[in-house]
Amino acid sequence: MKVGDIVDNFVVPPHPKGIVLDGVSVRLEPLKADLHANDLFESYSIDEEGANWHYLSYGPFDTLQSFSTWLKEQESKDDPTFFSIFRKTDEKAVGVAAYLRINPDHGSIEVGGINYSPLLQRTKEGTEAMYLMMKWVFENGYRRYEWKCNALNLKSRSAAQRLGFSYEGVFRQMMITKSRNRDTAWFAAIDKEWEVLSPCFTKYLSDENFTDDGKPKISLSSLTQPLLYKKDDMDFS
Repeated sequence: MKVGDIVDNFVVPPHPKGIVLDGVSVRLEPLKADLHANDLFESYSIDEEGANWHYLSYGPFDTLQSFSTWLKEQESKDDPTFFSIFRKTDEKAVGVAAYLRINPDHGSIEVGGINYSPLLQRTKEGTEAMYLMMKWVFENGYRRYEWKCNALNLKSRSAAQRLGFSYEGVFRQMMITKSRNRDTAWFAAIDKEWEVLSPCFTKYLSDENFTDDGKPKISLSSLTQPLLYKKDDMDFS
């Protein structure tokens, strides 16, 4: 009878509350409403059609005051642990992301609550922010890093796999969000995959991979796609 491999020498990893993730083009700091609300609200206001908020469980916010109130509520929580993402070129907060469903005892943690303003979307800086979060997770001993999204959110599903998260299936009718049903698509990367995923980010983010006008010569998805887990890869016989 198979009952699963023994997990040897597992050390409970630290909680991410209070950490700072410092990269080449971005820095992720613990969310602080008093310090970050103005930058973030201004950055999100560029999205005049409100497309950013369609699949998020929070927002949109009509006023800076209501947005600041929500930020204040989030900054006091341990789970989720939210970060403001600063673009180093002008030290402006241009997005947020969080660790959530943080379970150090089992070495499992999720990335979510991601809201990139138009200033961060489809940029090298946005990719580096996700790389820094993944790097911290695996270098600090977590075994599993999850990405979950509305199953209808094709952009989020594509982004997950581009970043090296493998598709694991859909949980039907998992929740009700903004009075609508949500089927949730699950993706994950695990610790033994980090050894091959990390060089993909290093290669993609290198200066040599970008043209003078900021276009990547090699896409990240072309590097990570061959590494994605497929359910047929695991033998339960």
